[in-house]
Amino acid sequence: MFPEYDVIVVGAGHAGCEAAVAVANMGGKVLLVTMNMNTIAQMSCNPAMGGVAKGQIVREIDALGGYSGIITDHTLIQFRMLNKSKGPAMWSPRAQSDRMEFASKWRQMLEANENIDFWQEMVTGLVVKNGVVKGVKTGIGLEILSKSVVLTNGTFLNGLIHIGEKQFGGGRAGERNSTGITEQLVGLGFESGRMKTGTPPRVDGRTLHWDRMELQPGDENPSKFSYTDTPLVQNQVPCHITYTSPLVHETLKDGFEKSPMFNGRIRGLGPRYCPSIEDKINRFADRERHQLFVEPEGRYTNEIYVNGFSSSLPEDVQYNALRKVVGFEDMKMFRPGYAIEYDFFPPTQLDISLETKLVKGLFFAGQINGTTGYEEAGCQGLMAGINAYKYVNDEEPLVIKRSEGYIGVLIDDLVNKGTNEPYRMFTSRAEYRILLRQDNADLRLTPIAKAIGMNHMDERMERVELKKDNQKAIEKYFEKYSIDPDVINAKLAEIGSSPLKQKVRLKSILARPNISMPMLLDVLPEVKEHLSQYDEETINLAEVTLKYEGYIKREQEMVDKMNRLEQVKLTDSVNYHDLVSLSMEAREKLTEIRPKTIGQASRISGVSPSDVSVLLVHMGR
Repeated sequence: MFPEYDVIVVGAGHAGCEAAVAVANMGGKVLLVTMNMNTIAQMSCNPAMGGVAKGQIVREIDALGGYSGIITDHTLIQFRMLNKSKGPAMWSPRAQSDRMEFASKWRQMLEANENIDFWQEMVTGLVVKNGVVKGVKTGIGLEILSKSVVLTNGTFLNGLIHIGEKQFGGGRAGERNSTGITEQLVGLGFESGRMKTGTPPRVDGRTLHWDRMELQPGDENPSKFSYTDTPLVQNQVPCHITYTSPLVHETLKDGFEKSPMFNGRIRGLGPRYCPSIEDKINRFADRERHQLFVEPEGRYTNEIYVNGFSSSLPEDVQYNALRKVVGFEDMKMFRPGYAIEYDFFPPTQLDISLETKLVKGLFFAGQINGTTGYEEAGCQGLMAGINAYKYVNDEEPLVIKRSEGYIGVLIDDLVNKGTNEPYRMFTSRAEYRILLRQDNADLRLTPIAKAIGMNHMDERMERVELKKDNQKAIEKYFEKYSIDPDVINAKLAEIGSSPLKQKVRLKSILARPNISMPMLLDVLPEVKEHLSQYDEETINLAEVTLKYEGYIKREQEMVDKMNRLEQVKLTDSVNYHDLVSLSMEAREKLTEIRPKTIGQASRISGVSPSDVSVLLVHMGR
């Protein structure tokens, strides 16, 4: 009935979809198994992609040949570039998506790929022989064989939904949970744990008083995520902002005695940076209000997502409290918020390729590794899919370095440091932020995608080479063009910048902190005319490179220094307990994680600089 597949992907959320297309676009035959074909790529929580650091990840996925950016561009209803008032390392694209169109477009693109087959059923276990995965077992007793398996189970592994004092099994509202896999993996020697996440109520937009809330429109000149020819959004749909109040908080507190968070029924640890509303008012008792983002679920639906009001309180408490929020006085609810507990597997049990250490050919991606967020899941799925197919072909895995992408930071953090709470990406987690900007992901990663044989990269590489050439041409122009004081001094005086006393290169003017490219073009028509031959994205890239040249150079020097440590390999045969000069904690952590290089070892929690020196001496360095 089934052929033997190169890779079977279990789960069709954001991680599973990216894993499947990665394998397929490298030429592999993949089976995507999901419990419900109608919920492929479902946006289970907020109808949005991107955000701080997350937007950079979506652009990196796109640069490596993944589909998240393309799907988002085709289905977004609002685009905003966050943190524009800060430095370019912090600029982060974010999009409101049409939730139903997002899932529909993903399914269309998956079904258009002839290398992807589908099967709708629950996977209850794995076929494992002599420590090597050979396929999966399903609920109706089928064994489907493959050379590799990627597990992307999301919140479905023994998922338990909580609403007040009610609790019932489920992986998502209206869908059953998945059983059997955790028990088998624990039997094979894996360590598992429990995590918790939550979602807010969905309400009827026809019953809200929009004029009582703050308007949050999209950007006047919206951009997009993908480096391909995807469309720019038209007729953007606004979001709105409102706030809780002391009255709302008092109403919520009336239900605390029935809260599963406070009475001990929920044991899993939730995301620190996305707490429930009851957790917020408990932890931040001095705050009189909390911001709520009122987000449409799509262009053609009245369903509204109340971002910031995640809750597992009884439904009547949620309802009564929400009706005391400004703009929600006559609100009708579509469904209450809920919390969900699910199984995860501490990611220190993985190699840097996302392959498990205990079972060869078995890869984990997404929330099963303790992460939270569509973007974090999608990039893990992409990397797990790539490396699963490389495993099948007996090739070295692809590892994105911390200096090459936020994807590399995320996976390196998970594998070396682990996590005991849902891991979310922030720009602060990356030490090379000025190198890992959202505007240069294609320059960083598309050559890598081309090198590993990802399909459709020829045209993308032509774009990358043209972008590089144009960027250098703009920079060279600014380095040679001299500007006369009479031309610019009036503008400099207007903005409080020091006047020129003699001719200087235009590059030195642009390097000033209060000078921007648009400002220069306003007073220099000749320069504006010269730059009209280049696209806006390349001009912006050149501006950032010129303005932050010193910072970029210093970060690159740090990268070069760290890369020297990455080149010193550590073999699996090293017995760390024999190296008595290492601290006991270092010996234990190094034995558990088995780093591949000195560089990786240096990033393990508990391994000190002196421990790294001991390892260098041991390796003859």
